[in-house]
Amino acid sequence: MSSQERFVRGNERLERALQDPDTRARVDAIREEMDQADCEYQVNLASIRSAANLTQAELAERMGLKQAAVSAVEHRDDLLLSTLANYLRATGATDPRIVVTTGGHDVEYPLPMQRSTRAVETETTATNRTLAHHKRTQP
Repeated sequence: MSSQERFVRGNERLERALQDPDTRARVDAIREEMDQADCEYQVNLASIRSAANLTQAELAERMGLKQAAVSAVEHRDDLLLSTLANYLRATGATDPRIVVTTGGHDVEYPLPMQRSTRAVETETTATNRTLAHHKRTQP
């Protein structure tokens, strides 16, 4: 680094970049797409529960969790596959799998239906962190 160059923190660099109207427009468009995808994800997960004619409280009981934990899972931006598999199993789903199309071919990935002790611990820890965060950020 030369004597004339100075370290620029990430937030400062971001603020500078967002001052450009074209960059700001692209970032805003990407954020809007991400928000829309998050909403679709949340609706889809809750719609699976609804299709099973279950309330969050009923699903929570089946999963051995509290209702707030099911709500947190349905609103989480990122989900472990084991958590998704546990959620689906609790709804009564059979043969859950992820299907992706790549190179014009559908590829299936079966979700594991056996709940490992490690998965339960990880899920519980993540759920507890989410609940604690919501409590801190709620007025």
